[in-house]
Amino acid sequence: MDPHPSSDRGIRLTTTISVLLLAAIAAVVSFRHMHELALLHGEDALAAALIPLAVDGTIMAASMSLLLASRYGARGDVLPWTLLIVASLASLGANMMVAEPSLIGRAIAGWPSFALIGAYEMLMRQVRRFAAAEASVAVDTVGDADADGDSPRSGTKSDASSSAGRRAADRAVQRQAWQWAQANLLPDGGLPTGDAIAGAFQRSARWGRMVKSAGLAGEFG
Repeated sequence: MDPHPSSDRGIRLTTTISVLLLAAIAAVVSFRHMHELALLHGEDALAAALIPLAVDGTIMAASMSLLLASRYGARGDVLPWTLLIVASLASLGANMMVAEPSLIGRAIAGWPSFALIGAYEMLMRQVRRFAAAEASVAVDTVGDADADGDSPRSGTKSDASSSAGRRAADRAVQRQAWQWAQANLLPDGGLPTGDAIAGAFQRSARWGRMVKSAGLAGEFG
């Protein structure tokens, strides 16, 4: 049980609002700078207006993909990370290229994009930690249900001991499943899906996803 659920929610909400504010600032600044840069290099008015939107749209799409992955305790695939980094560098470079040709001028112009990237990564880390905590609780709960089809009984010491034994036994299976996933990487180097992990151990798909999330969060050492 989280001893400070309200404060944790407040921290996540504050971080989210801060990231959204930084995103709005960076979008306005980057649009103006990229628009100016495109005009200076011979693009017409329409292209100069669309190019910044294409760059910012790439950043947004990649960010949403990574945020979704973070909700399941993962860091995301190579493609969204590559798109996010390339688009962010393009935005940062455009900001600095149209700035006053001095160290201070370029630092000022590039700061909004830099701050957005850092703040967004902090938000994703918070989301991943929250997802990992939920996964840890859910894995234990699902493990109890999968180990024995009947609901755990309570009221006697033997019942409590039996429940603890089932939990420990399923935790050992979960650790074995995570080790299996690490030993059976996909051709691109990624981990097997939760469904694949579940199939290898004849468990539910949800069990496999929870094992993967817990493993990515470092729950198995």
